[in-house]
Amino acid sequence: MPLHSRRALKHTCLGVLLSFLMGGVVDGQLTVTVPSPSTVAKVGRNKTLGVEYTGAVDPTVVWLKDGETIVTWTLGSIAPPQISAEFDTVLIERNGSLTIRNVQLKHGGEYKVVMFKPDMGRDEAKFALRVFDDFESVSVSAVPANIKEGADAFSLSYSTGQGEAQSVKWSFDGQEITNGTRHTIVDNRLTVKSPTRNDTGQYTLVLTNPFSSATVVRNITVLYGPDEPVLKIRPQKNAFELGDSLLLSCASNGVPAPTVSWVFGGLTLPVSQGTLNLTNVQTHQSGVYTCLLVNAETGTRLRRNFTINIFERPSGSLMCSVGGNATEDLQYRCRWPGGDPEAQLSFPALNGSVSGSGDLNLMVTPTPSLSGREIVCTARHPLLQQNCSVTARGPAGLPPLVSSAVVANGDLVVTISCAGAWVPVATVTWSRGGQVISGGGEYRISPDTTALSILNPAFNASDMGIYSCHAANPLGRQEANVRLLGPKISDSRLQTNANGTVVTLTWDTPPASIITGFKVQMAGPNLTSSRGGSRRRKRAADEFRTVQSKPAAARSSTLGPLDPSARYRFRVLPVAGQNVGQPSREHRAGREGLSGPAIAGIAAGIPCGLLLLVLLILLIVLCKRKRRQTRYPVSRTVEKVVTSQPNLSAPHKLLTGGLKSVGGPPAYNNQQVSSERSTTLPSGVPPPPVRMATTV
Repeated sequence: MPLHSRRALKHTCLGVLLSFLMGGVVDGQLTVTVPSPSTVAKVGRNKTLGVEYTGAVDPTVVWLKDGETIVTWTLGSIAPPQISAEFDTVLIERNGSLTIRNVQLKHGGEYKVVMFKPDMGRDEAKFALRVFDDFESVSVSAVPANIKEGADAFSLSYSTGQGEAQSVKWSFDGQEITNGTRHTIVDNRLTVKSPTRNDTGQYTLVLTNPFSSATVVRNITVLYGPDEPVLKIRPQKNAFELGDSLLLSCASNGVPAPTVSWVFGGLTLPVSQGTLNLTNVQTHQSGVYTCLLVNAETGTRLRRNFTINIFERPSGSLMCSVGGNATEDLQYRCRWPGGDPEAQLSFPALNGSVSGSGDLNLMVTPTPSLSGREIVCTARHPLLQQNCSVTARGPAGLPPLVSSAVVANGDLVVTISCAGAWVPVATVTWSRGGQVISGGGEYRISPDTTALSILNPAFNASDMGIYSCHAANPLGRQEANVRLLGPKISDSRLQTNANGTVVTLTWDTPPASIITGFKVQMAGPNLTSSRGGSRRRKRAADEFRTVQSKPAAARSSTLGPLDPSARYRFRVLPVAGQNVGQPSREHRAGREGLSGPAIAGIAAGIPCGLLLLVLLILLIVLCKRKRRQTRYPVSRTVEKVVTSQPNLSAPHKLLTGGLKSVGGPPAYNNQQVSSERSTTLPSGVPPPPVRMATTV
């Protein structure tokens, strides 16, 4: 492309780019948003009224409360905010949000934030802030104090020494009270219209706010009588539990109201308005309670009896078990001690006619049908009923497990565990090659006989072989064998992340392989340090080196960061004490072929090579032009000579004029000819062909 065309294109592109950039700039519109327009705060804490804005930089912010300005500030200004003296505890944030420190009740109300900036517009947002405090000294009072059946109404009102209620809930004997024909709830007052004897009971007030709650219980008794005695107990249950609280009320129609007293065990109990309040009752308080009604005006005396049963739960939980050894019967046991009375226990599936109190043991002859059969124990108590179950199993499917460890003195300890889900626990014996292992020397047997430990500093091939465990309980016998193996890797895998910078190596081992740890090895460049972000390619190492040591339970290792342009090899070596097993198969990671820098070098060299080739072609063309202008001596007898010079403006056109004879050789400037003949041709360009003239 000609130079002037390229310059014109460059100027055009710059103009388009500037037009695009300038066209993308538009005037912004100030917008204010709030994440939560309604919020709450607690007395004594800090509260931030958060705002967000867009469309302007550092606008002026004005905060108002209930229509009065409390703070004004231009965001980003070095001048301090203008804060009202009544709100000296507020703080305006750099983003325009308002923080109230040490919130008080007076800070509750309606807030408005206004933001504006010349040429950017104006916007505002509102907040509703409610301030609450913890409840203290909450009480409920009743008016009138003596409530009589047939009265117009009575009311319960509450007062608090501290704390504001967001929610008020009244309930009667556990049932929520709502506004209706007989109940009206206004502010802090509950009004009950036309009270009757059925309004006697327990009223509960629950006050809540976002930071606190308070519950107050008030017992109300509506007076009536004299009448046939009416006995009530609250709560209404057939049986009570140790520690319960209950109310016994006795009332009858009469004018004046009869006096009420309660008698238990020959003693008169204190009552309040005919109600006997029993708290934290004990089992010795079970029995018959007598209500005595006396009308002082008529001399009428009425008695009514009420029976209360108070029980104690058994302690703990119901437990089932089965025991016995290989030479004994199965012993099924069910225990639930304590309680008043004690729980009645039985195994219906084994012997429904046998039962016991608190602790039941039942001996059963072992039979194959009992293996794997669930036996249920049923426990009955006046307060509740529970079941538990137990399943006896003979030894089956023994899974010998092998584990290895290095103790403090450096010795290797191999443990074979032969425990199963058999019930009752089986007795295990051990042998090797038909020889019984009784313990002692290099062998240790655990107290429950289910584990055999082999202590050996070296643990060489002589310690390998087949070990047997024999388990027996009343339901059968079972034998299992395990062949100990040296440290070995059975399989391994390598996974690389998408960037090629981290690899995860996983492996498996045979179940009976003796292993105390693993060595993770790598061949290749050192791991790139995460500090400094260095990406220099490290010199590759051909030999494997240990980069991680893993415990016996490990089955994976993560390595990185790696150089994705380099080649790496990985493997795992199993270790048993001082012994090292055969390594796993090698895994490779990294790119194949040219590295990243090499590819980048080739990509950068292609344009340079093309440029060099163009320069060489231009030099060849210039040299050819100069050769065509060189004059050579020609004999006068030659019939044809070149009489015209090539057109320099068209170097690729062939000469068509032919050769013409001349009168004699032309006159040459010797110095010029010598200079032309001594000109050095460009390097790598073959010399032009030499035209030869023959003189006859």
